[in-house]
Amino acid sequence: MNGFAIKEAIADFEKIKSISEADFEKYVNEKRKAIVEYHLKNNKSYQDLAGKVTVENWDELPVMTKKDFQKPLEERLSNGFTLKNVYVNKTSGSSGDPFVFAKDKFSHALTWANIITRFGWFGIDFNSSLQARFYGIPLDFIGNTKERIKDFLSHRYRFPIFDLSDTFLETVLVKFSNMRFDYINGYTSSIVLFAKFLQHKNIVLTTICPTLKCCVVTSEMLFEEDKVLMEKQFGVPVINEYGASELDLIAFQNTKEEWQVNSETLFVEILDENNTILPNGKEGRIVITSLYNKAHPFIRYDIGDIGVLDEKSTFKKPILKKLIGRTNDIALLPSGKKAPGLTFYYITKSIIEDDGNVKEFVVKQTKIDTFEIEYVSQNKLMESQILTIEKAITTYLESGLTFSFTRKEKLERSKSGKLKQFVSLVK
Repeated sequence: MNGFAIKEAIADFEKIKSISEADFEKYVNEKRKAIVEYHLKNNKSYQDLAGKVTVENWDELPVMTKKDFQKPLEERLSNGFTLKNVYVNKTSGSSGDPFVFAKDKFSHALTWANIITRFGWFGIDFNSSLQARFYGIPLDFIGNTKERIKDFLSHRYRFPIFDLSDTFLETVLVKFSNMRFDYINGYTSSIVLFAKFLQHKNIVLTTICPTLKCCVVTSEMLFEEDKVLMEKQFGVPVINEYGASELDLIAFQNTKEEWQVNSETLFVEILDENNTILPNGKEGRIVITSLYNKAHPFIRYDIGDIGVLDEKSTFKKPILKKLIGRTNDIALLPSGKKAPGLTFYYITKSIIEDDGNVKEFVVKQTKIDTFEIEYVSQNKLMESQILTIEKAITTYLESGLTFSFTRKEKLERSKSGKLKQFVSLVK
């Protein structure tokens, strides 16, 4: 309906999968060379960044960061692409560095071919399987209606995660007893709270929803003890997904419980602080190249996470041994509501502007009713923008909360270099 060539993308994805282990390194090298040459020829923004570096010297190519994308999207698109013929979206800002990005339509269709393939490992069919979706949703009428229509067409029933109180989770439990869900998908922290709710009630989910096959968690760190809890309370395997909206699905747990990296459409490297490529088994910055996105360059892009590739990784089957970061706290509110840190994505969207004014931000909960927003920007937030944010806070969370806004030269980072968007100092 939206002009994405999904059938062709699935056919091409199958061809990529059929490439032998012996020939896969050649495939990766050819694709990464081709995408760099394309952007050096067709993308002014990347030309300015790369300078005179040639594609033959791969390890000399600049490492891109989110700051390279904090300018109007039109300035970052390749020749022949406009806002009308690409897929446009915003990053979640979970790292504190939000930006608007674009993917050409075939590249985005390949992303879905990849997702369909990975979920298929666990018997999930996107054309028929019913998803219990633990995600946020826009609360304005038009945005909410659009998402509900997409959910209906995509066989999804959405449980908004802005209020995860026991009262709300009781209604979730009723839905599971009345609907034939095939799988759960959503933010890790939200689904963990549901598992703890079931544990308190001494309920295993498959006893009331026997059609359930698996649970896929994403967007936040999955700790082993949480996985054990969820598998016990849900009665199905819990699958760990690692992805980035601006790129693709990056890694997905396979049936052998290996965190298999997407080598079909991405090239993943681990670099040290000097941008030196590290051998498998060494911990460093995760840097990713999108092999197919012609509309917008993501070449040696530092995603902001720290990780380790397994020593047994190959070009065809890289394995993510360890991912460090991507955790989010839970906000406990005066009314008793619990809201995951990613709720602040929906709130801070109101200050994420395409002109790149706001560079970074963090939200700190200092008291149960008090929050501090620290941000780095070219210009100070206007009173009208602050009022917009406060209105969104009331809409998504609750009234009576106190917020302060502080503009800073730079924001404090963790030892890993990650900027955590939401931090709760409330015990």
